[in-house]
Amino acid sequence: MLREILSITGKPGLFKIVSHGNRMLLVEELISHKRFPAHTRDKVVSLGDIAMYTDSGDKPLGEILDLVYANMNGEKIDVKALVKEGGLRPKFLEIIPDFDQDRVYDNDIKKLFTWYNLLIDAGFTKFAEEPAAEESEEKPEEKLDK
Repeated sequence: MLREILSITGKPGLFKIVSHGNRMLLVEELISHKRFPAHTRDKVVSLGDIAMYTDSGDKPLGEILDLVYANMNGEKIDVKALVKEGGLRPKFLEIIPDFDQDRVYDNDIKKLFTWYNLLIDAGFTKFAEEPAAEESEEKPEEKLDK
């Protein structure tokens, strides 16, 4: 799901891939549904490719967003109040107790919470990739009559 959601440097908000063409993507803003091209000169990053540093290794953004959703009971986060009160880190520490305090900056946390709010506004409730169900390749035993 997050593979289709993009962040484009220099443009506020999140975008969904609609189509792709020669050296460009046609994207749609998640909230306003306004469509426009993202060209090769734009720095485009899929949310599915983003991970955050933790003491136990990198944690995919989808897993972190699921933990935020569970912690907030599906409610939005008042990012402005957290920034004003200096509560970004304590709130994130409550959600992800083992995040790497040296390599995760306040701006990263603010961006994560802002993206979370945008995804909630767009109707998303599940963020992590579901593991593909492996189908059993066992074949029933064949009986040969002789």
